[in-house]
Amino acid sequence: MAEGGPKARRIRDAVLLLLRHPRRFWNEKRPWAMGLIVAAVLAIFAVVIAYQELKRPPDVHNEDVAFEPQEPKEAPPRAKTLNWPMFGLNPARTRYMPAKGIVPPFRKLWRYTDRPLLEFPPIYVGGTLYAVNNNAYAFALDADTGRTLWKRRIGTLNASSPTYYKHRLYIVNLVPGHIVKLDAKTGRTIWKRSLPDRAESSPLVIDRTAYFGCENGELFAISTVNGKVRWSTDLAGAIKAAPAYYGGRLYVGDYGGYMNAVDAKSGKLIWQAGSLGPGFGGSGAFYATPAVAFGRVYSGNNDGRVYSYSLRDGELAWTFSTGGYVYSGPTVSTTRHSPPSVFIGSFDGNVYSLDAKDGSERWSRGAGGQVIGSLSAIGDIVYVAEFSNKTTSGLMMRSGRRVFRYPKGTYTPVISDGHRLYVTGYSSITALQPFNPKQLRAARLKLRRDGKLPAIVVRRIAKAARLKARREGKGPAAQVKAGREASARARAQRQKQRAARRAKARAERSNAAP
Repeated sequence: MAEGGPKARRIRDAVLLLLRHPRRFWNEKRPWAMGLIVAAVLAIFAVVIAYQELKRPPDVHNEDVAFEPQEPKEAPPRAKTLNWPMFGLNPARTRYMPAKGIVPPFRKLWRYTDRPLLEFPPIYVGGTLYAVNNNAYAFALDADTGRTLWKRRIGTLNASSPTYYKHRLYIVNLVPGHIVKLDAKTGRTIWKRSLPDRAESSPLVIDRTAYFGCENGELFAISTVNGKVRWSTDLAGAIKAAPAYYGGRLYVGDYGGYMNAVDAKSGKLIWQAGSLGPGFGGSGAFYATPAVAFGRVYSGNNDGRVYSYSLRDGELAWTFSTGGYVYSGPTVSTTRHSPPSVFIGSFDGNVYSLDAKDGSERWSRGAGGQVIGSLSAIGDIVYVAEFSNKTTSGLMMRSGRRVFRYPKGTYTPVISDGHRLYVTGYSSITALQPFNPKQLRAARLKLRRDGKLPAIVVRRIAKAARLKARREGKGPAAQVKAGREASARARAQRQKQRAARRAKARAERSNAAP
């Protein structure tokens, strides 16, 4: 095998000399070798500098950005039914409904199922649910029975929620790209406006104007009367998110990695704030719909961070890094039991509760799988759906303790009318009714009369037996067996006591008979 040319041999000899006899190497004058070493050092230094410049930027914590705390919203009377007329509940897209009595346990009233994917949740207005499935069928359901009131096809592909405004529905479509106005009572098409590209940005309607984004990067304002374009504004990238509204401004992120504030009347860009990105020259992309509260706009980003910007000028207040993409839109609230907080899910499978002012973590809990859709909160419970196992969970806002789990769910979990939960599954909608106190008391009395132990008591007895077995050094299988045997003995003892009481009652009745 050839050993290379003269130059290669000289380089090899120089390297061997440096390794074996470094003093001799430095005593000999080798200008070309010295130049090579200097070049190598400079190259290493350049690589280090480039890495420092391009690596993932650290999180931001800016205490100087103004924060406006708000008083907790009072829950309306239980007799009042509440509307959920758009994606995110309200124009600020906070996804939080103050309501009393919407707590587990629940009983199922009905379930609507259809084969196409139901990626976005329904809305609720005046006793009717409205939704659009992935095959672009818009439909209306009776909220009391789940009966289909009407069903209309508006295209071939859809990924958005409808918006209700004055007895009309406004829906944007992916294929073909258009916005349609339907009669909410019948589903009849009133007008249709073609768009320059696909749209999945659930509309926002304010003062006879529908606002939404398009995948060509335009933010549109369209007249609800005739569908004419009032204005359109070019942003830095495709707009997937739905815009939020507060104080005459629209707030929306884009796929160019910018959060934008736009004047709702003129379409003028007021400020544009960037994202930190994943590092190495990349930029983050805002898929999540933002939420506005406390003088801030909050949003998740595909760079794995949650962002908080000042509403006034877009100054970055803080960022919080998760372990995966943050497609999930935030739920923002303050209650009597929970301070101002941001609840958000991540592709890393966790739900995070963050301090709305400084972004510090209050708690995090595993959702059971990847979280893709937005969260929602009813009363003191925040709900999350996970994509991996397709379940929905309810967590206490203050502590993160799981109080609800349901075997349906994928994207955005639930909406409410102030009396019920409507759970969105992969291709289903389920209505759940909470038990009222009288029903719960009656159920407990029935359990006592039947000699049955409540499930929570059985679980406590089994847990105590498992702990005892573990203290005694028994293995996991023996611990499980001990728990089952303890709960079975408790049930048997309860049934024995019940039989003894019945026998005593029969004896007393026979003695009292004439």
